[in-house]
Amino acid sequence: MNSTSAEINDVTDTALWVAAYRAEEALRKDALFKDTFASLLIGDIGHLIAARTQGSRYTAWSVVIRTYIIDKFIMDILEKNIDTVINLGAGLDTRPYRLDLHKDLRWIEVDFPKIIDHKNEKLKNENPKCSLERIAMNLSIATERDHFFNKISSESKNVLVLTEGVVPYLSNDDARSLTDSLFQRENFQYWITEYYSPEILKFLRTPKRLKQMENAPFLFYPKDWFGFFRESGWDTVETKYFGEESEKLGRTQPSQGNLSNAEVRRYLGYSIMKKN
Repeated sequence: MNSTSAEINDVTDTALWVAAYRAEEALRKDALFKDTFASLLIGDIGHLIAARTQGSRYTAWSVVIRTYIIDKFIMDILEKNIDTVINLGAGLDTRPYRLDLHKDLRWIEVDFPKIIDHKNEKLKNENPKCSLERIAMNLSIATERDHFFNKISSESKNVLVLTEGVVPYLSNDDARSLTDSLFQRENFQYWITEYYSPEILKFLRTPKRLKQMENAPFLFYPKDWFGFFRESGWDTVETKYFGEESEKLGRTQPSQGNLSNAEVRRYLGYSIMKKN
C-alpha cells in the first residue's frame, strides 16, 4: 500500500482508515479489545485519513463497536465445529493474531494484491494463533472467486464466512452474485455481515459524503436489507445493533445532528446469517 496523502484514493485506503481507529482503541485504559497489531499496519497516513474523514467521531465509534460485536460473534460460532473461516475483503484485520483461536483452525484472508502484500510484509515477524493463509484476489471477478469457493468447500466441513465492510462497496448485482455463490457451496453454513438502516443509506448519499467517498463509493442500496439476503437463501439468526450494544458497554454514542440516541440505536448493526 503506497498511499501518500490523507485522502481516500480507492477502496483499499478504507482499510487504513478503519485500522487506525482500532489502533486508537487499543491505547484506551477501558479498551473493548486490544489490537496491538493495527499500529504496525497503518503508518501515519492511516491516522490522517481517519482524522480528515467526515463524521470521523461517529465512524471511530462505529468501527470499535462493530469490531467488538464481530469478535463475540466469531467466538460463539466457532463452538459450532467450524473448521474454516473465510474473511472476504479482509483489509487490515488482525483477528488471527489477537483472538484466542485453536491452532488447527484454518483462517483464510482474501483481498486485493496490494493489501495482501502489505500485510505479509508488516506482519512477517508475528505469529498467528491459527493456521493462516492469505489469497490475493479481486472478488468481483466471479470466475476466480467461484473457483476459490469450490476449492475451499471441497477441503472443509463447516465454513464461516466474514464480510466486514465489504458488501456496501458492491453494486446490488455484484452483491446478489456473491450472496448466491456463497449459498451454493454446501459447506458454507454461517455468514457474518453488516446491516445498514434506510436512514444510514440516505446519509451516505448526501453530496458532501458522496464527494468525500467518490473514489470508494458505497454502491449497495437494497429496498429491504434483510429481505435481499433472504431471497438468496440466507436467514438472519441474530443481529446486534451498534447503539444498543454501545449502551450495554457504557460507551457514549456520538450524536447525529438533531436526532436523539434513542432514534439511532438501530441505525447500524452486524448479523449472523445461516442457510434456510
